[in-house]
Amino acid sequence: MKKERIRTIGIGICLVLGMMIPSNQLTVQAEEVMATVQGKVLEGTTSGLLKLDTKDGDMEIKLDSATDTSACKILLPDNKISVSVSHGSDGYLHAVKITTEAQTPAVTLDSSTSTVMGTIGQKTKGDILYLNTDAGEMEIKLDATTNMSGCSVLVADKYYSITCARGSDAYMHAVSISDAAKPATATATTAAGSTSTTSTGLTPAPSDPSAVKTASGSVTGTVSEKTTETLLYLDTNEGETQFVIENNSDAKLGMVLTKGNKLAVSYYHGSDGYLHAVSIVGVKNASSGATVDTSSASTVTGTVNSKSSEDILYLDTQYGLMELKMDGVQSVSNCKVLVSGKKLTVSCARGSDAYMHVISITGS
Repeated sequence: MKKERIRTIGIGICLVLGMMIPSNQLTVQAEEVMATVQGKVLEGTTSGLLKLDTKDGDMEIKLDSATDTSACKILLPDNKISVSVSHGSDGYLHAVKITTEAQTPAVTLDSSTSTVMGTIGQKTKGDILYLNTDAGEMEIKLDATTNMSGCSVLVADKYYSITCARGSDAYMHAVSISDAAKPATATATTAAGSTSTTSTGLTPAPSDPSAVKTASGSVTGTVSEKTTETLLYLDTNEGETQFVIENNSDAKLGMVLTKGNKLAVSYYHGSDGYLHAVSIVGVKNASSGATVDTSSASTVTGTVNSKSSEDILYLDTQYGLMELKMDGVQSVSNCKVLVSGKKLTVSCARGSDAYMHVISITGS
């Protein structure tokens, strides 16, 4: 009888102790650090599950509230990290601490900043963020000095608020990153509190389309095939740089924006976080000196072929490909620049060099 009473008391004590243990510790009990692994973050990583490519194969490691991410919050594809892990009673490895030795070269940043909000795109790898905003896709560099105290971890497909500044390498650089709640209709918000949107939702609107801006810098490079009539993508020595083409951008000397064309672009920093083109200058040969008979001009309609340059406009027409010299253009209307596929009506005339020469261009 006495033994039975002791056993009953023991069971009661065990039940009381069991009630004192938090429920989450009943399901998963992580042990002490059992190993440290190094590798590259893989696509598919979320704020709760780290996918890591290591020398011994791919690993899945759980992230939880106890994971120490103070030394590394960037869990984007291709980012090299070290993870100390423990074994949880749920059968998963759990991240105890995440660190990285990756450093970003020092770059001088502008004192003026802009704040944009958006979702980290799947194209993001390493230290280049592709941020999908309502104003279009932005490329933002991460630095060792980026303040990430406002976010838990940085992963693809999550919505963030990023304060950024233009660097001496022409990239926008992340000054600070914070977690943000995605609104029903997101807009790219500037530091001044205004919003930057367009009717197409694909490219940012000029901060002040009626004002003439003074250039604050210049860069040279070649046109990328992603270029549109409102956004110039330029491949430079420092990487791909984007420039908004405004109504007031001077493109008279560099209007042909087809892939591979060499350009020099002077720009200013817009309050929307983008560089805006002040002037665009292309590579053009000297005039042939041919005499053009403008009295017998012809009008043709077609689309700009990707082979076009500042010297020769290749026009795809219903009758075939036309080769038109651009050394005597007198007027351009209803278009600022010429991109591949742009539909044009061109007035042209025969020159003494047997070429057809462009007299005027009208966009459609």
